[in-house]
Amino acid sequence: MAGMNVLVVGASIAGPTTAYWLARAGAKVTVIERFPYLRTGGQNIDIRTVGVEVMRKIPGMEATVRDKKYEMDGIGVVRSDGRPYGILKPTGNPDQQSLISEYEILRGDLSKILVDLTKDNENVKYVFDEQVTAMQQPSDGGPITVEFANGLASSDYDLVVACDGTTSRTRAIGLGCGIRDHVVSTNCWGAYYRMPQDLLQGNKSGLGYNAPGGRMMAIAPDGGGNRVFLMSVYPKSERDAILQFRDASKQGDQALKQFLARRYENVGWKGTQILEGLMKSDDLYASEVCQVKAPQLYKGRFVMVGDAGYASGFTGVGTSLAMAGAYVLAGEISEHGDNIAAGLRGYEKRMRPLINKLGQQPRFVTTIMAPQTAWGIWLRNNIFGFVLWTGILDYIQRFMGSSFEKTNKDMLPSYERIA
Repeated sequence: MAGMNVLVVGASIAGPTTAYWLARAGAKVTVIERFPYLRTGGQNIDIRTVGVEVMRKIPGMEATVRDKKYEMDGIGVVRSDGRPYGILKPTGNPDQQSLISEYEILRGDLSKILVDLTKDNENVKYVFDEQVTAMQQPSDGGPITVEFANGLASSDYDLVVACDGTTSRTRAIGLGCGIRDHVVSTNCWGAYYRMPQDLLQGNKSGLGYNAPGGRMMAIAPDGGGNRVFLMSVYPKSERDAILQFRDASKQGDQALKQFLARRYENVGWKGTQILEGLMKSDDLYASEVCQVKAPQLYKGRFVMVGDAGYASGFTGVGTSLAMAGAYVLAGEISEHGDNIAAGLRGYEKRMRPLINKLGQQPRFVTTIMAPQTAWGIWLRNNIFGFVLWTGILDYIQRFMGSSFEKTNKDMLPSYERIA
């Protein structure tokens, strides 16, 4: 695939990871990002299972991730008076991860690490403030002609890779569908921001609190201040509620802040201080939690990697699936040389088992994370405290970690041509 001309759309995690592996295989890659800069906001994310394996294949990346690792001693849930039911701690073993990842990092930090790994590569070029407006695929299966919105000249590409997230505009163009086609809502959203006040008073463990109505808020240490996570889950019968969140998001940060403040008014615990921090924040990032279930990962010479093709919702492995997808795509293309169609078929064949195994949302996960009633919150909290006190959770975590780690060796191929 030496000299292959590739367009990658999106500069957050999936995009630069795809650029790294394709460039390693000899392709010339242009990465475009519709925002005028690399976005550094967002939540803390986990690198797990196949993601850890891919990370370890990139020289120096594991050490860099460790240097930027999001430091937190544990997580717990609290009563309205702030007393915790218990603190869940990491195992300390990166190869036997628990419900807390040993590679927890802020989304923006991981994106920057991946961009830094590729930005000086002569085969990779980044273009910001640009997006695709049209793609034309010839009937003979040749290169795709791509048109752009903001000045980048129309050009032919041997391959176009959509890495622009759950509501991918490139997916809509490439597959000829609507932006929300193949998107499955969980009727939940999450919002993240940083506040300079330290409501934890130096404590290095994060704390979460639930209020009736599926409302959850959590604070975690972040330097001298706190990082805040708000999550709201609506009953399946309340479809209009998530539409209100979408509308507020489209109107900009001020409208979104007002929406969040109304949703969490009189929530209890440290809600007043948390909402004061929200109104003063300048790094608010909010998104709907969705899954993407595309019937096929490619069409002609157009292909999807990461959330654009297989967002995993609440599974906690979206980042790892994106990193694995980038590696498998480059590996399959390199294995098939100039036969791009065969490489894309191989990518689909290799990724489907991973997507099906790791991308299944656990049953009752939203009920556990954000119960709708005061009774449900009380029951969940007391069960949480009981399993911590008895040590049952240690066994559960070892079992889950073991099953996850088996996935690494059994399901991730090795590709000599890009090793």
